[in-house]
Amino acid sequence: MLTAFGVAALTFMMGMYALERRHRRFVLGFVCGCLLSSAYGFLAGTWPFGVIEAIWAAIAVNRYRNLKSPDPARSPRGRGSRAAHSRNRSPRATQANELDLKSG
Repeated sequence: MLTAFGVAALTFMMGMYALERRHRRFVLGFVCGCLLSSAYGFLAGTWPFGVIEAIWAAIAVNRYRNLKSPDPARSPRGRGSRAAHSRNRSPRATQANELDLKSG
């Protein structure tokens, strides 16, 4: 039973690690996977593995806290429309569009 828990914990952790670049919530999933793997290490009597996984969990928590959540108005699948995207342009892009309209 303990071996099945270990396999499930490590599989979950590696899956979350593979998906980390997609969204910040996968980093949080990786934290949970590291904590589960750490618990497995201590339960299996391999305390160095448990300590290393706990350290990885702390590093991942720090990475999660430093990541910014994506802005839904700027994402292609967000709730913002094309008009919302044009309102969020930088001042330099807006000035360039105004010059194009004046010259054309």
